[in-house]
Amino acid sequence: MQRVGDLGFVQRSKLSASTQSGVHLFFVSLIVWTVLSASLSVWMPLQFSIATVFLFAGPHNWLELRYFLTRLPVRFGRSRLFFLTAFIGLGLLTTSYISLPLLYRSQSWSEEQSITVIAVWNSLLLVWIGYLIRLRSEQKRKDWGWTIAALLALGAFNWIQPDGFSLGLVYLHPLIALWFLDLHLRKTRPAFLKFYRGLLIALPLILGLMIFQTAGAESLNDNNGLFWRVTQHSGAQLLPQVSSHLLVSIHVFLEMLHYGVWILALPLVRPLVRSNEGGDTNRYANTWKIGVYSHPRGFPKTVLGVLFVAMLLVIGLWAGFAYDYATARDIYFTLAIAHVLAEAPFLLRMI
Repeated sequence: MQRVGDLGFVQRSKLSASTQSGVHLFFVSLIVWTVLSASLSVWMPLQFSIATVFLFAGPHNWLELRYFLTRLPVRFGRSRLFFLTAFIGLGLLTTSYISLPLLYRSQSWSEEQSITVIAVWNSLLLVWIGYLIRLRSEQKRKDWGWTIAALLALGAFNWIQPDGFSLGLVYLHPLIALWFLDLHLRKTRPAFLKFYRGLLIALPLILGLMIFQTAGAESLNDNNGLFWRVTQHSGAQLLPQVSSHLLVSIHVFLEMLHYGVWILALPLVRPLVRSNEGGDTNRYANTWKIGVYSHPRGFPKTVLGVLFVAMLLVIGLWAGFAYDYATARDIYFTLAIAHVLAEAPFLLRMI
């Protein structure tokens, strides 16, 4: 007859095997997604960009919204000023950004005036982020003074090259999702971290191979309006000396990494996080569902209502893409600034 200690050893071994299987599933899924995305981005960048936005733009925003909503605390407490600054800045910056195209059409601005307006908006963004960093550093009682120098340097670059700063945000934003996933794994599945960070180390190699493959390629044929929108969004007009094939390939690949975090990686991790491991009570089992959603004093019906409306908007976005893809794409990328801005305070809260 087996002793209790032997049974415990067998159970731990099985659990270890289960955890290892989960790591392998997670790792293989990310590798397949990454390699397939890189290959299609180089092979058919324009077509792949159009397809990925159609398929994943709306769903990834819905999943991101759910992630943020279910992590809002019921009571802000000492973080009241942080959240107040985050919400006010998010609202004002989003509204002003959406208003810019309308102002361009109604005002007879010169090119220099338009660039100045962009530089002002970028500067307000940096000021907002800087103040959020200060508030968060005070809460954490950490010295993040170096960020001031970094923000000042970014501010100087912005006024030298406002369009270049804006284009940098286009390429930087998809990478923020990788940071989100790293912080999430650190808190919930630390066993996954070394595999995930190993994949991150391989990303520069993948990007280098993509650049080597496309640097000498002819620029893409963007005679029709839709293809032109894709190449301009990737910076073809600002960087005419660089092949648009390279720019679009790199941009769509980074976007696929962004989509992969919200659509594949985080949903794949969540069921594994919720399972208990033997005697471990797994205090992170319900970290995906806290605060305003599951707290006794929370607002679960409100959260579900918001997510239901958001799902209807996703369906409406698909309908818009099917009816007039070019116009729907323009509207989407204008309104999507809201979720780009929302990532800043939530990322700071996770650090």
